Amino acid sequence: MTTIFKILFFFAFILALGFGFSWIADRPGDIWLEWEGQRYQTDLIVAVTALVAIVAVVMLLWWLLRTLWTSPHSVRRFFRARKRDRGYQALSTGLIAAGAGNAILARKMSARARGLIRSDQEPLIRVLDAQAALIEGRHDEARRLFQEMSEDPETRELGLRGLYVEANRLGAHEAARQYAETAAEAAPYLPWAAKATLEYRCRAGHWDDAIRLLDQQKIAHVLERHEAERLKAVLLTAKAEDQLEAEPAAARDSALKALKLAKDLVPAAIVAAKAYIREDNLRKASSTLEQVWKIEPHPEIARAYVRARIGDSAVDRLKKAEKLEALKPNNYESLLAVAEAALDAQDFKKARAKAEAAARIASRERVYLLLADIEEAETGDQGRIRHWMGQALKAPRDPAWVADGHVSERWMPISPVTGRLDAFEWKTPFDQLAGPIEEGSLSEGEKALAALPPVARTEMPPVPEPVIDTPSPQVVEADSIVIEADAPAQPNTQTKPAKPDTPPTVTTKERAPATDAVVVEPFFGRPPDDPGVKDPALASPEPKTRLKLF
Repeated sequence: MTTIFKILFFFAFILALGFGFSWIADRPGDIWLEWEGQRYQTDLIVAVTALVAIVAVVMLLWWLLRTLWTSPHSVRRFFRARKRDRGYQALSTGLIAAGAGNAILARKMSARARGLIRSDQEPLIRVLDAQAALIEGRHDEARRLFQEMSEDPETRELGLRGLYVEANRLGAHEAARQYAETAAEAAPYLPWAAKATLEYRCRAGHWDDAIRLLDQQKIAHVLERHEAERLKAVLLTAKAEDQLEAEPAAARDSALKALKLAKDLVPAAIVAAKAYIREDNLRKASSTLEQVWKIEPHPEIARAYVRARIGDSAVDRLKKAEKLEALKPNNYESLLAVAEAALDAQDFKKARAKAEAAARIASRERVYLLLADIEEAETGDQGRIRHWMGQALKAPRDPAWVADGHVSERWMPISPVTGRLDAFEWKTPFDQLAGPIEEGSLSEGEKALAALPPVARTEMPPVPEPVIDTPSPQVVEADSIVIEADAPAQPNTQTKPAKPDTPPTVTTKERAPATDAVVVEPFFGRPPDDPGVKDPALASPEPKTRLKLF
């Protein structure tokens, strides 16, 4: 743009000069000068031309004199610029070599750059020396160079970064923390310093300092607004958990601030509800939990809501669980909450119906364990209990708090593995994911319900007590009865031993009807409860065994 203006100005000047000469030529006249008795006379146009020529000559002479006067400096500056260009070329080559791990070339280029450029004028030479020292394993020299750079305002941040990395390499975590905090206080816009300082303050439980640093990062536009608000909500929740025991009111305020920043933060809602309960404000606690439940149904929310008031009966807890289901109908967590509460209230019909509905929605370990508990409490059928336990073993686990592969029973603000803030997520552990379900096929829950065995008969028909006739020398034929496998007849000491080829016979006063006799195979002293055993009610009757007594 500047070049165009210069060209336009040049053409405008030439145009103005030509217009001036043309204007003077159209108005002829004479001009004369009288000096020391002599008169000099000429035309006006000649005089103007001579004046312009004299000015041009003077300007040309001035330029020549100025060039001759400044030529030594110009020559010196030319060679200095040429030398500096060579030095920067060597410096650039050295930095590239250091990045590639070529320590020999980096050290060679560093020496060449140091000979062409003064190190006090170009701090990049120290950077190249430090990188070459790190590649060659000379860490003491690298730390010395980083320390020198940290004392220079121009390279202060780079020097602190190098010292921080070296301290972490040596395991000097306290020194690394100090370097990171120094850099973060001076320049909160540095991501590495702010992140490291934030993690250190979170591990130490200095939540107020961490929140202040996070606000500085937000002002410096290091973090996006939504990300900064989420992290601040996590820090406020952690602060509220620490304040809950000693300062319930302060914990409540911190948790409510966190919910304003992140409305679906389940731990914040639970802490706020606990703080309200400590203040004997059950209505506020329930309202807070309901608001989060509408956004994100969570088992911890359901547990805190159902058991918010101490002293409630099982029926009262069931009513609260049903209220949660009304807020979020046809939901896996809602159905499980009602099923668990119904089991506690001994309402087995409702518990079974809700649990089976939940199993149809999602095939998870928790719902099958709940069905096994319902079966044990209602029927005690070991076969059906084992069926549900087997389904629980095959089913994927329910979601849990997971951070960096670590599964925790409770939420924490930072990861115990990496120290990352807001690392925990409510999700299914990656090693327990369910396999894909083919489109159009039955769900796993429907298959499990279809394979459920019928309830086994646990009550046996009463066995009539045998009455033994008085022994006599003659053989008496007696009515025969069916002897159940789980109630064998006790041997009579007064009877004579039976003949090997003649089966003994036991007599009773009344003969049992044939229709009441149930013949079953022995199975641990009770009817079969294994799903693979045939139902005894459908089994064909076997020949009755007759015993004779002498």
